[in-house]
Amino acid sequence: MSTGETTREAADSREEAKAPLSGLRVLAGAVLVAGIAASLLGLLSSSAALVSGIALGVLLGNPLVSRTRSLTSRLLALSVMGLGAGMDLRVVGRVGLHGIGYTVVGITVALSVGLFLGRALQTERNTSMLLSAGTAICGGSAIAALAPVLRAEQRQVSVALGVVFLLNALALLLFPPLGHVLGLSQVQFGLWSALAIHDTSSVVGATLQFGRQALEVGTTVKLARALWIVPMAVGTALVKRREARIQWPWFILFFCVAAMIRTWFPGGQGAFDLLREIARVGLTVTLFLIGCGISKKTLRAVGARPLAQGVILWVIVGVLSLAIIRAGVIGL
Repeated sequence: MSTGETTREAADSREEAKAPLSGLRVLAGAVLVAGIAASLLGLLSSSAALVSGIALGVLLGNPLVSRTRSLTSRLLALSVMGLGAGMDLRVVGRVGLHGIGYTVVGITVALSVGLFLGRALQTERNTSMLLSAGTAICGGSAIAALAPVLRAEQRQVSVALGVVFLLNALALLLFPPLGHVLGLSQVQFGLWSALAIHDTSSVVGATLQFGRQALEVGTTVKLARALWIVPMAVGTALVKRREARIQWPWFILFFCVAAMIRTWFPGGQGAFDLLREIARVGLTVTLFLIGCGISKKTLRAVGARPLAQGVILWVIVGVLSLAIIRAGVIGL
């Protein structure tokens, strides 16, 4: 977690502690608990959990925003590790290695187009860079890693995160039905989601609705892509001549370790299947909490130019990656 995020959570915690227990706040708290319970019990699908969370955040407000934000990042890491327990390491390695080439090209193109759009729309430089990196690599994780290196203001970070959160929510709702309408295979949809959706959690949520093979491909390719957070942060620090404090994505390593154990000890299939199911439930809860993070304040803070840059860049990346996948230029 970056210093900026820690400071923001501390401020949010103080505001939550001072806030009076109004009837609306009590109602929001009750809905929050009910939403988490419904997600845990399997009463909500991943998309329904996200929509329910957004409804809570926008209509009532999340009364425990700092706590749920902290819980979201930890729950996502644990759930991704659990998904690793249901995957064969040989498949993970093959998919990850196969995607190195088009990952490098895709990140380069997305960053270049994003920065060009930022200049054309006159978006603030740091906000533009954060949005471009978030789209190119791994959404909020890339933004959190790059913000300290750029010495971005909290307002700029909040705007970039707000755009990414909104587009993540939209992708979760649009991608699965679009994939079916376009007749994409499981592998094609997994690839498209990994290349065109910002955050790992939303890639997992979208592919989870599409099928098991889509989930495996999408998760593996997205996690391999997320590793580029480190060289991006180091490279930016060198250009800016600043010391880089990098937030290492350790959960990717643990995902691979879980897949390694699953591959080497096939006799524990029952236990591994249970872990994978627990991880699936954990991801549903994660998506509900992500939805809760979108509020009226978030929507107001975004602004027209950053939103336009984020949407245009996202559409370009999504359409190009889909065209390349359908043309058979990239595949597994």
